Amino acid sequence: MPGFDYIVDSHCHLNYKGLVEDQAAVVSRARASGVGCMLAINTKLTEYQEIVAIIDQYDDIYGSVGIHPHEAENEPDVALDALISRSAHPKIVGIGETGLDYYYDNAPRDMQQVNFLAHIAAARDTGLPVIVHTRDADDDCINILASEMKKGGFTGVIHCFTASQYLADAVLELGFYISISGIATFKNARDLQNTVKTIPMERLLVETDAPFLAPVPHRGKTCEPAFVMDTARFVADLKGVTFDELQDHTTRNFFSLFNKAVPPKRTLAA
Repeated sequence: MPGFDYIVDSHCHLNYKGLVEDQAAVVSRARASGVGCMLAINTKLTEYQEIVAIIDQYDDIYGSVGIHPHEAENEPDVALDALISRSAHPKIVGIGETGLDYYYDNAPRDMQQVNFLAHIAAARDTGLPVIVHTRDADDDCINILASEMKKGGFTGVIHCFTASQYLADAVLELGFYISISGIATFKNARDLQNTVKTIPMERLLVETDAPFLAPVPHRGKTCEPAFVMDTARFVADLKGVTFDELQDHTTRNFFSLFNKAVPPKRTLAA
């Protein structure tokens, strides 16, 4: 089977300040660098139409629908049918981002959990993967995912993974994928780097989380999807594989998980 000759930024925020002001140029630079597909992430239902406007404009950009845990108090009345109905758009391929953030606690934890459960239910109903943000909430995240999995299967990814080996092992056992951001390139991320080495290539994704978390050598700059190439090269070195192998696996994994997305025809290498 021919390999993919491009990489996917599996998580970016193209409607956020820092990228939206020069969105066309940001997309152009990503394409020129070798990024063949991007996933634009929704964090507020009130901004869902911004995501739709982006994915309707660009053939190689897909989107998600969801409410970030930080917004669980600001958008408390999330209904299952609101997520499901918005997911019907042909280029909405994931549910989220959702999850738990006990580091900032920008929303009460019980509201974050209710929000998380609604997204999992939507993922189960639609068959789309759930995109999970989790920080300082390993036990509750694992317990919720494991408990909900017993009620009916669903797929998903832990995005911008920075947590423990314990969490990585638990979510891999549940069949989840793990996405690595530019944080892995930071000098003080030794524990994360060691965990990355243990993630099976068949479950690995890469992302920017742009405009946040620019990888080395771009630290201090506004992150953009083109920078996923630097993270990918670093992760390939960590795992002792070639860049081409890392690129092919992560791109193949993206389209396996987000199977509503269609790989652009031009992107398969001969």
